[in-house]
Amino acid sequence: MKASHIRKLIKPIDIAYSEMFSGRVYRVGEGAVSVRNHSGEAEQTVIGVHGFLENHCYFTQTYDAPTTELILLTCSNYHIPVNGVTPETSDWEVPIKHLEGTIEYDASILNQALANLPSTRNIRVHGHSRGGAVILEATKQRPELYEGVEVVLEASALPQGKVHPLVTALLEPVSHGMWPWVIRLVNSAPSSAYGQTFFGKMNPRKKQLLSKLFCATRDHLTIVRNIENLLEWMARTDTSVYQNVRHGTFLIPELDRILDRQAMLASAQQSPTTVRIIETQARSHFVTLDSKEWLPGFESLPAAAHG
Repeated sequence: MKASHIRKLIKPIDIAYSEMFSGRVYRVGEGAVSVRNHSGEAEQTVIGVHGFLENHCYFTQTYDAPTTELILLTCSNYHIPVNGVTPETSDWEVPIKHLEGTIEYDASILNQALANLPSTRNIRVHGHSRGGAVILEATKQRPELYEGVEVVLEASALPQGKVHPLVTALLEPVSHGMWPWVIRLVNSAPSSAYGQTFFGKMNPRKKQLLSKLFCATRDHLTIVRNIENLLEWMARTDTSVYQNVRHGTFLIPELDRILDRQAMLASAQQSPTTVRIIETQARSHFVTLDSKEWLPGFESLPAAAHG
């Protein structure tokens, strides 16, 4: 990449979206992990891994039970979307050797959170889109951590997967140097101009979370690196990585204009028989924002089954 392009791309992007958060936030390398306070005795732990250009608020209303301990990742070089909490350092953090902005780097953040933070034995790790790829990569890095863990892969980027042809058509003409310009253009256009096409039918929560997409990262370089690394990861990762997932669910939308649904389904079908594939009626890439009805209940958690 040319130095002049990198200079343009590392210009900081201001944070544009955050919500009140009650809990603790730990910095881990160039990312963070937030642990939400819960009012009841924790019965299960959910770790949420957000997708490309999203933030951890993607999961906060999906998992709002007082008995759910919710742990939320902020991927590397993304803004931490919280108000009223000062991030702290932890004594369990270890340095990450991967390049920041990659699936491999964020997988290491996830594994540090999973190894150190859950207070229950009933653990679900839920990833949306790129977040699903982060989880699969994490199982490859430390398979032993996932033996009793339930995995939910929602409209996930998967091994041998592809992006939707519409997205390919948009990305192909964009050179590195054009990204800041493209992002300014997208941010100045009303989201209604492209929203229906890519996001499906809007509802208040989707509108709230998806209106500031291109301000989720701390710089433009992270956007470019996320895209390039994601495409490369899908192409080179083999479906044998599914052998590390013992219990889990794929949530496949009926209509997806971000990722290629057929490639996603074909990949999911290579997984072990203990992993369910739920073909939802969700009409967009954002399955649980469309409706929580397709999300499996916690009775399916492995630890709950064997006490």
